[in-house]
Amino acid sequence: MVSAHCSRIMMVGFLAVFAAATASSQNPPPKTPIKKAPVKTASGNASAASGTPTLKFEKYTLPNGLVVILSEDHRLPLVSTNIWYHVGPANEVAGRTGFAHLFEHMMFEGSKHVTGNAHFRYLEAAGATDINGTTDFDRTNYFETLPSNQLDLALWLESDRMGYLPDQLDQASLTNQQDVVRNERRQSVENAPYGIVEEALFHNLFPKGHPYYADVIGSHADIQAVKLQDVRNFFKLYYAPNNASLAIVGDFDPAQAKQLVAKYFGPLKRGAPVPRITAVTPPITKERRAIITDQVELPRVYEGWLTSRIFKPGDAEADLTANILGGGRSSRLYKKLVYEKQIALDVSASQNSLILGSVFEIVVTARPGHTPEEIEKAVDEELAALRKDGPTSAELERAKNSGETRIIQGLERLGGFGGVADRLNEYNHYLGTPDYLAQDLGRYRNATVASVKAFAQAQLKPDARVVIYGIPGKPDLGPEVATPATEEKGKSTGGEAVNADAPWRATAPEAGPARPLNLPVPEIFKLQNGLTVIYNRRPGLPVVAANLVFNSGSGANPTNNPGLASFTANMLQQGTATRSATQIADEAALLGASLQSGATMDSSSVSTSSLARNFPGALDLLADVVLHPTFPPDEVERRRASRLAAFADDRGNPNIVVARVSVAALFGPNHPFGYDNVGTEDSIKAMTRDDMTNFWKAHYVPSNAALVVAGNISREDLEALAEKKFGNWKGGDAGRPNIGAPDGTKARIVIVDRPEAQQTMVRLLQLGVGRATPDYPALEVMNSELGGLFSSRINLNLREAHGYTYGASSVFVYRRSQGYFLTGGGIRTDATAPAVTEIIKEIRRMIDTPMTSEELSLAEDSQARSLPGLFESSNEAAGAFAEIFEYNLPPGFYSTLPEKLSSVSAADAESVAKKYLHPDQMILVCVGDRAKIEPELQKLDLGPIEIRDGDGKIVQ
Repeated sequence: MVSAHCSRIMMVGFLAVFAAATASSQNPPPKTPIKKAPVKTASGNASAASGTPTLKFEKYTLPNGLVVILSEDHRLPLVSTNIWYHVGPANEVAGRTGFAHLFEHMMFEGSKHVTGNAHFRYLEAAGATDINGTTDFDRTNYFETLPSNQLDLALWLESDRMGYLPDQLDQASLTNQQDVVRNERRQSVENAPYGIVEEALFHNLFPKGHPYYADVIGSHADIQAVKLQDVRNFFKLYYAPNNASLAIVGDFDPAQAKQLVAKYFGPLKRGAPVPRITAVTPPITKERRAIITDQVELPRVYEGWLTSRIFKPGDAEADLTANILGGGRSSRLYKKLVYEKQIALDVSASQNSLILGSVFEIVVTARPGHTPEEIEKAVDEELAALRKDGPTSAELERAKNSGETRIIQGLERLGGFGGVADRLNEYNHYLGTPDYLAQDLGRYRNATVASVKAFAQAQLKPDARVVIYGIPGKPDLGPEVATPATEEKGKSTGGEAVNADAPWRATAPEAGPARPLNLPVPEIFKLQNGLTVIYNRRPGLPVVAANLVFNSGSGANPTNNPGLASFTANMLQQGTATRSATQIADEAALLGASLQSGATMDSSSVSTSSLARNFPGALDLLADVVLHPTFPPDEVERRRASRLAAFADDRGNPNIVVARVSVAALFGPNHPFGYDNVGTEDSIKAMTRDDMTNFWKAHYVPSNAALVVAGNISREDLEALAEKKFGNWKGGDAGRPNIGAPDGTKARIVIVDRPEAQQTMVRLLQLGVGRATPDYPALEVMNSELGGLFSSRINLNLREAHGYTYGASSVFVYRRSQGYFLTGGGIRTDATAPAVTEIIKEIRRMIDTPMTSEELSLAEDSQARSLPGLFESSNEAAGAFAEIFEYNLPPGFYSTLPEKLSSVSAADAESVAKKYLHPDQMILVCVGDRAKIEPELQKLDLGPIEIRDGDGKIVQ
């Protein structure tokens, strides 16, 4: 199930965007079926009888109606709070689309005792992670994960906005958040490839006026039409204790937690009874069709059906059917359309389970030269076969195993998206009880070939569907809605109180006694052939993750052959001496294991994760693809065609374009870092099987590798497995490339024209520093305040003060050799030049003005106290420990990092700002409507203007 359509924070996340733009594997990950989880017994342990993990919890209700769910888990010194309000678009009325989501934003705008942006600053200073709020069709939630001694703080903050938000609500905050939400719509719908196409699917699945018609985010007109009194009325009706449930999960004492909940939430008044949802979803009795033009490069086909409601009969079969049809490389549609016929670039299928009727969706992107009609015909053939014969028993078993693994892996996380707290609340929201894990998994385990076939026959009928073609062309975004002038925040003349004030609420609670962080230090040993093994034992859940990482990535590419490391890594899963590409995909799915391979600039890697009982099989599969790839010629050509199609598709994605053009402008064509990991269209065409084979022989050797394993496995068992799978692996020394400095770069403006774009993707960047720098702690602290946190100077300026963007940030990208600094975000088109001016102003202020003691403390505490969050899951831990090998860090690097971060002084932060931030040398890259942005950019006097295409080539 898709858990959330709109999220509050989205700090553009440059590292995530950069990774997305340079990922080696170009097919999107499958959407995972199966829902969330919880039950009553020993936390985190597997039941001996069934193998199903169970969760200890207690549920009770306060006199004012607030439902409380407590679940102890002492694995890490962390606690997660997660509060669900039983309201979403399902409760909206006609003419108020997007209201629930807009209100979610308002919940971060300050309450009586936590004014302005203090909510974020309190949490970030406490070292919180997963700070967010999300709106889905049927609910709205808010969550944070903090060090366990900060539970008081989380409850104080959440109770204050539940009880005292309307005391501070004012027009300036509403106007600002209307700007922010409209920027979010521009970024996630209008400027995102196929965003308006998927929106059209919902417009056709549901009648106008239905709560789901407008998706979650709503329309510009409805968002702008909201009045302050509407917001106040919405709060009074839906944001009362009797319409919410609070889950607390992690390292806490239940008796103390109950006292704190009673203290903070107990005095809040019960609200009026919440009206029942009255909307009815009419069935689709005749096929509906539409063609939508968008700023995209390739056609895409969407097919959608209304299916069984969440947790009702047929819902589990829908999830399994989605996996069988479009759940990755072992699925029917992938094998037929992507692999065999080679007419599609990617496929996916999903079941979005909802109260008023679920949405089953199939999405297929055509390859260049192929039509939507051709795609639809091929999809219809597979659907007809499924309706006629049902799935094979092997297909059903793969779908069940894959889904069960994802569920159990999700239980590693205390909070955040899909963590334990989220699962407890989800079950309670939809079923009235958190005690549903065993029954939920049972729904999938009990599904049969016959029941899946019956679902397909009854609910995936050709005449009960919506078909949308998304094709290249000028998008129709409707009439322009004016953006009112920004109002100055913080001048509230008073709101409407709902709850009586209590003087003690005015002071933030003191943190409890801090528990030692005790961050894990991995064990490291070597096999006789030189293979390094990095090991971290994680008792509890039966989950293991492994990452075989090589110290050779795209930086080792010849400059005339960019993309070689990525293509080589991608080919590892395309055939070995004993397994074909499809056999590798099927076996991984049958094990319920992930298998991924790719390259970054500094490394190549192959990773897997699975349930502990299947880890030997998963590691055997990983070893086979690394040690015995055959690079079959037909598979090379198949992957070449796929990569070329993906490269073409990327031209329609402004996030990928801005990342690709940025490195091209900064590093130039004579440096390996001047390209993303995929390479160029010409290099993909020219790359040979011999190039890949030679790269593999030279770099995939044990002396250049580390096997990083984190999970529930003993060292004795791991040593035996590692020796068995890798002990006979031979190879020489890889030798690291001597990556020199790039050619000198000069300040200038680079524009990539994207006519009629609703936003400009803005990046300011300059050369930075390598990962080995002793200035690393000071840089991280300084950048936290500049643009690394939500409450950073850049984000609060552009988003909260001016309403220019949905999110702006900055980051230092570290490499073994030359790194770089970048900052920016998705900016409203008419605000492009003013936003750039504000970013540069903040950079100069960071150079010229020392951080205050409060800013320094917040940045240090946020960095140091949030480190346990790196180790919540086995996959996250394996990724963190891989950096120890990749950057030659000491084994105890993470255990000593908090002290180093906390030792940074204001003078240290000022020193690195002056040393590494040079706005006069920065390159400004803008991907947007040239005609609208160039005249104002010229006035900024940031250097000559250069025009490049979406591949990064200079055209003017």
